[in-house]
Amino acid sequence: MTVVLITGCSSGIGAATAADLAAHGHTVYATARRPETLRDLASKGCRTLALDVTDEQSMAAAVAKVESDEGSVEVLVNNAGYSQSGAVETIPLDNIRKQFETNVFGLIRMSQLVLPGMREAGRGRIINIGSMGGKLTFPGGGIYHATKHAVEAISDAMRFEVQGFGVQVVLIEPGLITTEFAGTAVGSVQGLEDGPYGDFNARVGEATAEVYASRVGKLAGGGPDSVAKVIRKAIERKRPRARYTVTPSASLAILQRRITPDKLWDLAMRAQFPVPGTK
Repeated sequence: MTVVLITGCSSGIGAATAADLAAHGHTVYATARRPETLRDLASKGCRTLALDVTDEQSMAAAVAKVESDEGSVEVLVNNAGYSQSGAVETIPLDNIRKQFETNVFGLIRMSQLVLPGMREAGRGRIINIGSMGGKLTFPGGGIYHATKHAVEAISDAMRFEVQGFGVQVVLIEPGLITTEFAGTAVGSVQGLEDGPYGDFNARVGEATAEVYASRVGKLAGGGPDSVAKVIRKAIERKRPRARYTVTPSASLAILQRRITPDKLWDLAMRAQFPVPGTK
């Protein structure tokens, strides 16, 4: 079976993927900033490591450990990431930098660290966890969406650049997934409810909570297990697709944005969010 290193396994998609792959016989290195959060995965057969994708020494040490034990990282799943919401002007620049450090720069650096071993072995696979948010943008989500648009570009470029070395790059684009994601996004607007964007930021938080709790959200969304199964498919197939959408919400939203002119899209957003600066 395959040696898989996964980032961001403390909960959600990362935890579900680690458990699913271990249950299907893969050698799984589940990682998180706080390794004590991985005890349940250890009991399910995963090997656990501390890994902070914003810390160079931590990333290098985790990759070196897997390579020392196994020879090389055969599959890297770049899953670590989180969301924050709010009008772009209102989000402190340090918070924006932290978001990019986790969602983008950590993904790039982890890929850079495993690729030499993969190239030497003549095989490997990098699975990047993007989002339907890499193909469209909702008001109040500009920073998070920017990180996922970046993951789309990085994945497309890397897929071409490393294929000649026997390395495949796959992008996973989940839609609405019932994880701690929504709670993190809602919590991120706290403290941003004052000023000229106050009503807008508050509505962004409310709308995020509503869509995840709604009947439509539940029918068109899915749980972390649904993403884990697709990731396993992308690992086990000899010739995986370049990208996989997960849940009907992702397929429908991406299609809708593709065929909707910008002016019509903006009108649709006006029905859901107050326009800052207008009465």
